Amino acid sequence: MKRITLLLALLVAGWGNVQAAPGTGDSAPASRILLIDSSSMPVAAGKATLIIGPLQRTNGVYTGDYRLKVFPYFLKNEKGRLAIVVSDESLAKASQGKVVSITGTATTNGKNGKCRPIGAIATPVDRDHGTLKLWFTAGNRKMIFEPTYHFAGIETALVLAEATEIKP
Repeated sequence: MKRITLLLALLVAGWGNVQAAPGTGDSAPASRILLIDSSSMPVAAGKATLIIGPLQRTNGVYTGDYRLKVFPYFLKNEKGRLAIVVSDESLAKASQGKVVSITGTATTNGKNGKCRPIGAIATPVDRDHGTLKLWFTAGNRKMIFEPTYHFAGIETALVLAEATEIKP
């Protein structure tokens, strides 16, 4: 009987904590995952598609994996790590619906990994969604992509990450 009472007390305490915890919809964008949809742009007789995995923010920098697929020029494909600097001030402005400019780097995988600067302009639609204009130079060409973005709770991002995992 004491065990059942103890178990019920623990369950009630745990249920109270779950009910008191704020939902992922209430958390600030700084503590959530940034998801950027894939985007394409034309290249000579083909297209380049930028695929970005879920980005986690740590110390003002969103980091995650990316993949660039160039069809039909598969030798131009690349994979690597993306680091986008978004200060607390810029994040607050975007949450208020203001357009913000951000910068970062894309570093290709491998021992001779190239690090190239990237630029972006975030145009919020609301607190959780918006569009990006993201650009970088690859070879002699300026690559410009215009994906949409949204913030998600960690649970949602983990499910999406499994579905869109960037494989080595």
